Parts: sequence; C-alpha cells; structure tokens
Amino acid sequence: MRRITRYPSIIVIGILLCLLSQACNKTAERNFKIQFDSSKKVSGQKFAIKDISSGLETDWSNYNFVVLEMMSTTSQRFQVGFTTDKGYNEIRVMSYLPNGWMKLAIPLRFYTQLPDAANDIAGTMNQPRYSGWFNLGGERGPLTGVDSIGIRMHVPIGNPSIELRSISLHVNDPGDEYLGDIPVVDEFGQSNLVEFEDKIKSIGQLKSEWKKEEDELSRAEDFNYSKYGGYLNAQVEGTGFFRTQKVDDQWWFVDPEGYQFLSLGVDCIGPGSGGNVNRLDKRSNFIKQAPPQGYGSDPDNPNRVSYGTWNLYRRFGEDYASKSKEMVIDRMSNWGVNTIANWSSREIINMNQKPFMLQLYGLGIDDGVMGLADVYAADFGAKIDNVVKETVSPYKDNPWLIGYFTGNEPSWLGQESRLCDLILEVQENKPIKEVLKKYLTEGDTPERRKEFIYNSFKVFLQTVEAAVRKHDPNHLTLGIRFGHLPEDGILEICKEVFDVFSFNCYELTPPKETMDRIMNVTGLPMIIGEYHAGTVDRGMAQALVQVENQEERGVAYRLYTEQAFDHPGLIGVAYFQWSDQDLTGRGYDGENYNCGLVDVTDRPYGHMVNAIKETAKRLYDVHTRKIDAFDQKPLNPCGYEPIPDLWNE
Repeated sequence: MRRITRYPSIIVIGILLCLLSQACNKTAERNFKIQFDSSKKVSGQKFAIKDISSGLETDWSNYNFVVLEMMSTTSQRFQVGFTTDKGYNEIRVMSYLPNGWMKLAIPLRFYTQLPDAANDIAGTMNQPRYSGWFNLGGERGPLTGVDSIGIRMHVPIGNPSIELRSISLHVNDPGDEYLGDIPVVDEFGQSNLVEFEDKIKSIGQLKSEWKKEEDELSRAEDFNYSKYGGYLNAQVEGTGFFRTQKVDDQWWFVDPEGYQFLSLGVDCIGPGSGGNVNRLDKRSNFIKQAPPQGYGSDPDNPNRVSYGTWNLYRRFGEDYASKSKEMVIDRMSNWGVNTIANWSSREIINMNQKPFMLQLYGLGIDDGVMGLADVYAADFGAKIDNVVKETVSPYKDNPWLIGYFTGNEPSWLGQESRLCDLILEVQENKPIKEVLKKYLTEGDTPERRKEFIYNSFKVFLQTVEAAVRKHDPNHLTLGIRFGHLPEDGILEICKEVFDVFSFNCYELTPPKETMDRIMNVTGLPMIIGEYHAGTVDRGMAQALVQVENQEERGVAYRLYTEQAFDHPGLIGVAYFQWSDQDLTGRGYDGENYNCGLVDVTDRPYGHMVNAIKETAKRLYDVHTRKIDAFDQKPLNPCGYEPIPDLWNE
C-alpha cells in the first residue's frame, strides 16, 4: 500500500503563496513609459540605461545592433537617441506596429557612420527593417560611454505613449520580431492594430461605399478645361504640342490647341497600388488572410501579396485590370486633375486621355557616386544617345506628352567634397576617377572639388539634352526634380539646358523667396514635382508634412497648391502621391506614408477630393491675381525639419 504524507494546511498555503509570488515576479517586468504631451512642441524623456537593462556595457564599439523591446500606441515617427561621452545622437524611427509589442533591431552604424551613398535622397536616408523603418540624421560619432536613452516626438498627435522594457546589444543581426498575437494587416489591407472612422469591416460595407463613389462620379464637374486640360477662356497660338509662354508677366504652359494650361498633377497614378506586404518570410505573423492566387497572391513570389489588387478584383471582377484604369481617368476628370505626373503607370499614360510627364531612365547614373554619371567614359555619349532614343521615340509625336524629367533628387548636391572622396575610393580604374586625380594634382581644395563636380554635371546635362533634342524636338525638357535648392552655379547650368526648372518641396507652403531666386537666376518657369501632407489615424507614418487629421489634410492641400500658383513663374505642381504607400513599407526603402488621395480599399479620401475640386476651379483666377490664394493654415502642422533641441517644451 502506498504511503501518503499529509502536510499541515499552513504549509500547503505557504507553498501556494510562494508559487504564486514567483509566477507574478516572472511576468511582471518593469516598463518604462513615455507619455507624450500633445500640447508641447516637443515631448519626450530620457532614461538611464542601467535602470532598464542592468549590467549593459557602456562601450558599444564591439557591437553592431541594439535591440529595443518596446510598444508605441501610434505610428507617428519618434526620435531614438543615446547619450555618449561625446554628446547626444538620435535618428528618426517609424513603427509599422502601433499598439503592438516588438523587438526593433537598430544597426549601430546609423549612429556612427554617414549613410551609404545612393543615387537620390530617399535611397540614402531611408533604411527599412521588418517592424519599422529609419530616417537617418543627427550627429555621428563613437558609441562609448553610453549611459542613457532618449525618446521624443515632434508635435505629438493625440497624447500617444511608448513603453520600453529592455535594451540589448548584439554583434550579428538578430532580426526584428513582432510579439503580438493580432495580425498586423487585416483581410482588406488595412491596419488591424488601430481603429479609425469609416474603417471597412465587411465586404458589404465596402461595396456600398464603392457604389456611393460611382454615383458621385456620374455628376459632372466644370473646370472650364479644353480637351487637353487648358483653359477655354485663354488661348494663344497652338503648335500641336505642349510649350511654355509668358503672357502678361505670368508664365503658362500652352496646350497643343493653344489654350493656356496650368498643370495640376499627381505622382504615381495607377490602380491598386499601396496595398503590398513584402518580405513575408520575415513576417509570418503579419497578415490575417492572404489574397487568393492570381488576385493578389503569386506562388512564384511567395514573399509578397497585394491587397490593392485583391480589392480591385472584389470591386470589378475578372475585368478589374481594364475597369480600374477607366476608374482612374474618371476620377481625374471629376476631380479636376489634368496631369499624370511622374512615376505613374505606363498603362494609364498610354491610354492617351490625359496629359502626362515622363522620367528618363538608364542615363548612366551610378549609386556608388551619389547619382552622378561617369561622363568621361569613352562610350558615354553613345550610350546616352541610344537610351534616350529608345525612351523618347515612341512618344515623339504624341500630343499628350508634356515633357521629360532628367533625374530626381540627386544626393550629391552640397556634398561635392565627399563625392570626390567616393570617386577616388572606387577600386576600378573608371575614367571619372582618373580625370579627377589628374585635376586635383593642380590643387585639392573644397572649391576645386566643387568645380569638378559642377563641370561633370554640366557635361551630363548637355549630353542628355542634346540627345533629347535630336530624337524628340517636339517636347519640353522639364529638368531635374531637385530635393534641395541648388546654389546659383547649378541654376546657371540648368538655365542653358532646360525649358522648365523643377524641384520638390515638402513644406507647409513653397517659399516665395526660393521661387523668386530660381526665376531671377534662370529666367525659367517652374514645376514643383512633389509635396504632400499626412496624418497617423490609418496606422501609417504621417508623411513629410504632418497634420492633425484627414480633414486638415484637405486644408493643407488647398493652402500649398494655391499659394504655389500665386507665384507668376509657377506653372505646375504634382502631389505625391495617388495612393497611400504600403502599410508595412514600400519594398526598397520602407516608407509607409499616409499621403494618398486613395486608400488601400480603393476609396478616395473625401476631404482631399473636395479640396482638389475647389482648388482646381480657382487656379486660373489665383494665377492671374483676380482672387487671393487660399491662406487658411491646418491645425498644428509639423514639417520634417530637424527636431528642435527641446524636451517637453
């Protein structure tokens, strides 16, 4: 018979209490919480690292990654910085996982080294991860004597918070990890981690809203547009193609029939974009339901799905490819958008129903030298001639084409000395390296380095321009969409080459003094190639210009666009972009901005549509100074400038 030992009840109770205590201690981790204050311009807090992860080394020189186990209640960008014995250094962080716990692995080289040289600004400064993405900035230096972490936010929306519960160091990339149980992306491609007004919860609700939009599109709007989008009340000589002309001290495009034209454009126009989820091999717990095969899911590419495509199939059925393109054209007509701007779908362009602009590709631009081409290669001219001919020949007689862009946001601008260093470090015996070495033997100064880069850039532009004029004399050269306004030396070069000067400008309004300087130096009319505003209610980052909510996005659009066309030299703008970016980041650099006119469920943002319509009806009178430009500012706007050196102020 088995002997049973009976414990006194007090002992049993003691054991149970002990076990319960141990269980609580095991799960009760201390979280360090930052409660951001939306009444402050900058809000944040610093913590001693030893209080979060005791025993962590202060010299991080032998490590390559720091991992933060954290949770943010918002997708709004925040700064993460570390105090070292050399000062304080921080970068911008955007999380794909609002309200979800995650492990975010940050490469330490972002704090210690300049970013690798890419051919444009976004490719240089944006760095994707799996649970979020980074925009690089701040000071660089050694990570020694690291004793505290700082987390702060510029103009926080809705009093968000961030919790941090551990910090660890790693030599090898540990990867990111989403620690939540709720899938990040729902069956419609929306964020599954946030709630917002008019979020789609059923296919029935979605179809009802699609029907409502179709009813609205059936009601025609009058913008006084000609066939090509010019103004029927303002006509000069037509040549059969787009050109520019100054009329009564105001610059204009002139459409093929001779009507004066202001380009109200949108970038990245195309159906079904903004709904991709990439890198699924690293994000196995991100999606709730995969799209069906052939309608957003491809077995040959198992690491990517498209909810944008699936939603178009849900809307239009088997004929979704053609019907969704027709919908794009109908929206443009109803909203008053008269230009298919840069980066847009060639299928939409080739419908020849709206004026369009094209980007030239294959011009020898090399990532390794920050977007500058090796103009000294013996075959450079011949290669440019061939690639330009191939690009422009199909369009040279097309009256719907406005013109060509030569490039976008070259990253070397203002960094000419570093660019020379990069050229000299190239291992191959490239001609540009040999020419530079010889040039610097006569004197190596910052001024001579800048002169060399400027001269090389001039040769590049002249070569491309000559090829365009040779193979397509009918259309305009629209310039390089500069991300930063160049010095007068670059403007002088552009003056001799382009028909129009183009620049991207992400600010609340385009600076009038900037536009005046461009006009004074170049004498050319201008296009603003990119601008936008966004917010955080959809679980995406808030774009380069931040506003409080969707209604304020419409206010921001009207303010910027009308203030731009109030300038006599401004003849075109392009809003960036048609659809929201991918919720979990676009493939090459991780950006996930709420900047679209259309969301992932193929629904337009009503406030944005109304703003575009109102502005389109007023642009002619604004540009001719018959009425004042819209001047109402959105609530609590915030730009992308460096965060002020403030804490809770």
